[in-house]
Amino acid sequence: MAATPYINHPIAVANVLANEAGVTDPVVLAAALLHDTIEDTETSQAELVAEFGPAIGAVVEEVSDDTGLLKAERKRQQIEHAAHISYEAKLVKMADKICNVRDMIAAPPEWPIERKREYVEWAGRVVDQMRGTHGMLETLFDSAFTEGKKLLPK
Repeated sequence: MAATPYINHPIAVANVLANEAGVTDPVVLAAALLHDTIEDTETSQAELVAEFGPAIGAVVEEVSDDTGLLKAERKRQQIEHAAHISYEAKLVKMADKICNVRDMIAAPPEWPIERKREYVEWAGRVVDQMRGTHGMLETLFDSAFTEGKKLLPK
């Protein structure tokens, strides 16, 4: 099976926000499309701001991990920081977790089942830090999370 094209993920995140959760804020939707740019490309924060403006750049920066840290530390920091990011960044982060958990179910990476299970559990801990932000996104996440738990039993 061929890997899903990279661009599909940011489009899916923006789609969840716009078409499933009713988010219309252009800053949030643009940030959703760009949310992995700093982490996954050579693009700097300064370049992102220069091209798309400070509001979009700020949201993307908030949802970006420090790739200089070890993966375990980045994951720990996501849980710790999720409650303290802006409303706009929380929307993007929640939609990202929805898409990632859905992908874990529909088109899972070739990981051992335990790693998939750990990912779903971790995503739940991140989203738990943002509860009260957007009811529809929380409902969508909870649905994906429940399905993930069923398909990845212990």
